[in-house]
Order: sequence, then structure tokens, then C-alpha cells
Amino acid sequence: MGRTLAIGDIHGGLKALKQLLHDIVKITAEDTIIFLGDYVDGWSESAQVVSYLIELGKEFDCIFMRGNHDDLTHQYLKNGTMTDRWVMHGGQSSIDGYAKLSSEEIEQHLRFFSEMQNYYVDDQNRLFVHAGFTNLHGPESEYYDTGFYWDRTLWEMALALDTSIEETSDLYPKRLQIFKEIFIGHTPVTRIGETFPVNKANIWNVDTGAAFKGSISALEVNTKEVWQSDPVYTLYPNENGRN
Repeated sequence: MGRTLAIGDIHGGLKALKQLLHDIVKITAEDTIIFLGDYVDGWSESAQVVSYLIELGKEFDCIFMRGNHDDLTHQYLKNGTMTDRWVMHGGQSSIDGYAKLSSEEIEQHLRFFSEMQNYYVDDQNRLFVHAGFTNLHGPESEYYDTGFYWDRTLWEMALALDTSIEETSDLYPKRLQIFKEIFIGHTPVTRIGETFPVNKANIWNVDTGAAFKGSISALEVNTKEVWQSDPVYTLYPNENGRN
């Protein structure tokens, strides 16, 4: 049987992504690859990452979550929407990259962005989502989609959770009782001094800071084996990424 791989934030680091998938993980046709979002905005190959993922999805079993940066770039491509904050936080790399693509290529990318999933639940009741959700009844009860790729409260709650509280207690967070496990990105674990995916409660955070000084990570969700690229910044020595 193949592996089920959760891939953390990429942020335009195509060299690191290819290294991770083909040289280190050595993906096969039997694997299921679940990308947790944020493919763009950071290193200089943001648009090329999307082109690569489109082709990868034709050959391998891939599932693509929508990240907040993916949504921001999608809005830019679709409507011309842009803010100074987005440009400063990696958006310029996407603007520059898409300026080099043909209109046909951009149309293909627009379809890819629109077809991304906000969340995915597998047959073992494991949730895959870029950021989180807020509704105590689960993501299908959310009123707004934006939380799936912007929310940080799920991860912050897991970090602050009193581990002495039993899961059967009325005090135990309801959001953590819905799924067997939850796999997220969005908030780099480097913020808490870690470089590998971090497990808190039943949440696994696979964002290992690729946009900054970290690597892109792959987590096998059954065995919890981890593979990592080289730190992405070392593959783009003349760039600053989002630093």
C-alpha cells in the first residue's frame, strides 16, 4: 500500500519541493499526497510552483488545500485585488512570476486556484486544512470559508491546552473531539523554536517555516515519519523570501 503524505507550506520554493518529493521522499504512484496550502508568495518561483503542481496532479493522487496566500494571489489574478500588506508579505514574488506567464497559463492557474479544497476529511476521520475552523460542530457548520485558511485559534488553543484535562471532560475543547487527527499548516512551528512538524493534542502542524529560514516538510500521516528539504533559503541564496 502507498503512503499518505501531508506536505507543509511551500511559498514559492520549487527547488526545495522537487528535492523533497523526488530526491528525498521518492514519491510513487501508490502514494496519496495532501498539500496543506500556501503554494505561493515568498520565493521567486511562486507561479512555477503552481505550474508544477498542476502537472503533478495529472500523474499522482494529489489533494490540494487552499491557503490564505493562495486565496490572496487568486484574488489578484481574478480581480486585480492587491494590498500593500500582501505585497510586503510575499505577494511581490507572485506578481513578478505571473507577469511572465501567458494568458493561457494564467487561465489554467485560475482553474487550479478555484478547484482547491477548503478542507478534506479522509475515511479515517482525519481532517486536513490549511489553518483551522471555529465552529464547535465542525467545519461543515462554518458560516464563512475564510477561517479555513486564516484561523489561528485552533493551533493557539492546542498550544495552550492544559494536558491534565481528560478528553472526556466537559472542559476539553469540543473542536478537538470531532476528528481522530487534524493536520494543518499556516503558522510556522519555528515561532515556537521548532524545526520539525509539531504535535499538540491531536493536531499536527506541518508548516516548518519554508517562507523564512526553514524547510518544506512531508509527514506520513500513518507512521508519522518526517522528511524535509534543505532549508529553502539555501536554495535561493540571492533572495530574501518573506524575511
